[in-house]
Amino acid sequence: MTTRRPTFSAALAAGLAAVLTLSPGLARAEAVPDFDTSLAGNYLAARLASTERDQDAAVVYLRNLMKLDARNEEILERTFFAMLMDGQIDDAMKLADRLVKIDRTHRVARLALAVRSIKKAHYQTARTNLALSVRGPIGDLTATLLAAWTFFGSGNTKGAVELIDRLEGPDWYAPMKELHAGLILDAAGQKKEAGRRLEAAMKADPGSLRAIDAYARWASRNDNTEAALAAYAAFDKQLPNHPIVLAAIKELKAGKQLPPLVKTAQEGSSEVLYGLGATLGRQGGEDLALVYLQLAIWLYPEHPFASLTLADLYEQLKQPAKAIEVYETVPDSSPLKRNAQVQLAVNLDATDHYNEARKQLEKMIAADPKDIEAIIALGKIQQTRKMFSECAGTYSKAIALIPQPARGNWALFYFRGVCNERSKNWPAAEADLKKALELNPDQPHVLNYLGYSWVDQGTNLDQGLDMIRKAAKLRPDDGPIVDSLGWAYYRTGRYEDAVVQLERAIELMPQDPVINDHLGDAYWKVGRKLEAGFQWNHARDLKPEPDDLAKIVQKIDKGLDSVDQPPPVSKAEEQQKGG
Repeated sequence: MTTRRPTFSAALAAGLAAVLTLSPGLARAEAVPDFDTSLAGNYLAARLASTERDQDAAVVYLRNLMKLDARNEEILERTFFAMLMDGQIDDAMKLADRLVKIDRTHRVARLALAVRSIKKAHYQTARTNLALSVRGPIGDLTATLLAAWTFFGSGNTKGAVELIDRLEGPDWYAPMKELHAGLILDAAGQKKEAGRRLEAAMKADPGSLRAIDAYARWASRNDNTEAALAAYAAFDKQLPNHPIVLAAIKELKAGKQLPPLVKTAQEGSSEVLYGLGATLGRQGGEDLALVYLQLAIWLYPEHPFASLTLADLYEQLKQPAKAIEVYETVPDSSPLKRNAQVQLAVNLDATDHYNEARKQLEKMIAADPKDIEAIIALGKIQQTRKMFSECAGTYSKAIALIPQPARGNWALFYFRGVCNERSKNWPAAEADLKKALELNPDQPHVLNYLGYSWVDQGTNLDQGLDMIRKAAKLRPDDGPIVDSLGWAYYRTGRYEDAVVQLERAIELMPQDPVINDHLGDAYWKVGRKLEAGFQWNHARDLKPEPDDLAKIVQKIDKGLDSVDQPPPVSKAEEQQKGG
């Protein structure tokens, strides 16, 4: 019988919404295919590559299109965007010069030209380009902050801060305005006002490491080391053991002062592009995020976070090969190098280089047996590859490094519980899942997994169903959880209730073979045999697991009664088991 086990996913952070998406995308192609010399062939190939966000291939086809149709404005613009997103900035700048002759207010072309001028310290030219660009919520904030840094570069700190202060807009402008005003003042040596602004930025966004770091660095140079340590300590409670924080605390405790976060107009402008690019990437504006991050790195290649954020975005876009390229550029001297090495290994595995990934992580763990991030990464790789006995042991090593597990550690026990359950060690799995719930009582995935397991085994039926219902209430739009509720009803013989929930699960995840198979079984039980056949046929066509496929085909040919199924569980059965 096909069974549904829930999956774990983290919620996206709330914040700035994307206002410009250049093209939808799925995954990067493995290689750039050969192209023909026809206009239509290259056009279609370029569109396909752009849709899949394979920018390397897209640029090849678009360059060829430009040779075939040099005056086509649409091709010119598409090539410009593709080059920016692929990090081919120097070539993109040449096209930006051509674009503004066609459309003098072209938003992204003017932005690119402004960044080029900032890099060359041509600050008045940069401001002219920013003034000519078409504006919107993102454009207003970007242009204002960049223009402010050009004023700083020209020696006009007062004008820079006044420009920022005059900008009006939505509430989410405020933390960025305070941060960059403070950074400009700090770089200009205006200590008192810089501290006031940076403290305001920290209070406006206490979850921002950049704001915390900027304030703490200022405090360390203004006879307030205790305030700097307190700021880092507060952040450490939210996100423990961040390497930037640990490195800064080590310096402070050694009696050292920390330099300003930003010193030049180029660094400050890169910080603007990084901050907005990171936020856009989290909120669905991946294409514009790629543009901003690539420009940030081109302007200031040593930016400590821009490269890692770009690599993380490539991971989000299912482009592990591109992520690997970026992680390899992180210098050995960076406090973030070890994080980059861990993520590089994760992406090696995603490109089917498991042995290489495993060896890298094992080497890191051998060098530092307390490197919990590397241990967890290895466990997740093993779990993904269904090496369940191995991943249970690996997660055990990570858990052993936590003397007093807290709420934030629930996922480790959950993942180890999953690995134990899949490797047929239910007593250990049950103990892990209970511990995860003890640490985080309202975690829907743990409630679902433990509740479903109990119902499926015919034990703790009432408690198990209550857990699944609670999970479904907490996550009403989570297809696997709703499927679990439907299947729990099915296992307890409540077939009409099962149909209701499984139909809702199908609405949420229509292309899931497991849910379609479950709904087919439920339809059969309530006498809707024609519809059952339809669902099984659909499940077959959705590429289920091989073992499931054989049973689905058998049901299509001979009906549900032709396959072995466990009987419905009941309270009486539970009592017989001693439940």
